[in-house]
Amino acid sequence: MLRNKFEATQTVIRKTDKSKVFHIGKLDDYKVKAQTYMTVTKAYQDLGTVNPLEPLVERTNNFLYGLWHNKHITQKQYEKVKVNKEEAELAHLYFLPKAHKPGTPLRPIMAGLKSPTIGISKWLDGLLRPLFDRLAYETTILNGVQLIKQVEKWSATYLTPATSFITMDVTDLYTMIPQEGGVTAIKRLIEASGLKQIDGVRKEIILALTRFVMTNNYFYLDGSYYKQIRGGAMGSPLTLTIANAYMYFVERPISKWANKTCSLYFRYIDDLFIMPNVHADILKGL
Repeated sequence: MLRNKFEATQTVIRKTDKSKVFHIGKLDDYKVKAQTYMTVTKAYQDLGTVNPLEPLVERTNNFLYGLWHNKHITQKQYEKVKVNKEEAELAHLYFLPKAHKPGTPLRPIMAGLKSPTIGISKWLDGLLRPLFDRLAYETTILNGVQLIKQVEKWSATYLTPATSFITMDVTDLYTMIPQEGGVTAIKRLIEASGLKQIDGVRKEIILALTRFVMTNNYFYLDGSYYKQIRGGAMGSPLTLTIANAYMYFVERPISKWANKTCSLYFRYIDDLFIMPNVHADILKGL
C-alpha cells in the first residue's frame, strides 16, 4: 500500500499553497520548518499539555451572555454565536508548503471549524468585510485577471519607456499584525465608513468582540497546546478582513502617491503591485 510506504519512510504529501498540485517532503523537514516559523514569528505561546478548551468555552459564553444581558446584542445574535460545549473542539494547526517560493517555506493554517470563537468570527466578518470592500475597491484586486485588465487600461494612457514594474510581498502578514493594532484597524475602518453601529451593534461592542476573537486563538499541535499571542489565526474568517483593513491604512501613503503621480497601484492581501513612471528610489520615502 502506498500509504504504508509513506509512513514507513516518514514521507509527507500535502496540497501546496496557492496551487492545485501536491508536494512530497520528509516529515522531519516539515517539523523543522514549522518549529522555525513558530520561533521566528514569536506568535505562539506554548501552554504545555493542559487542554484549554473547557475554560475557553466557558469564557466565551460568559462574555457573550454578558453582552446579551446588558442588551448590547440581541437574543437572535446571541443564539447565533454562543458556543455549544458538546460540539466545540480546539483548533488544529497544520502547514501548507509554498512550493512556488525558494526553499519551500510553510504557511500556517488553523483549522477551527468548531472552535469556540468561530461563530463570532464569521458574524463579524459578515458585518465588516462589506465595509472594507466599499472603502478599498479602487486599490484592491481579487485575482490576476482583474490586475491584467487594470494594467492594460492604465498602459493605454500612461505607459512609457521609463515605467518600472515593482512587486512586493508582506512577510508573514497574518502573524505580523499586532493584535491591538488589528483592533485599531477595524476601529478606523468603521469610522472611515461613517458608522457608529452595524446591524444594531455599537462600534464599541464590535471592537470588544474583535479583540476577543484576536486574543483567544488556541490550538493543538504535536502533543502540545498553544495560544496565539501575535496576529490572527489564518483560517479564521475575521482574520482576512483584519489583515486587509490593517494593510489598507498602512498603504495609504503609497496609494495617494500613486494617484498623484498617475502611477498604478494595487494590492491583493499581502502582494503589492506598483507601476510608477518615476525612479523607484522615491518609494523608499513613503
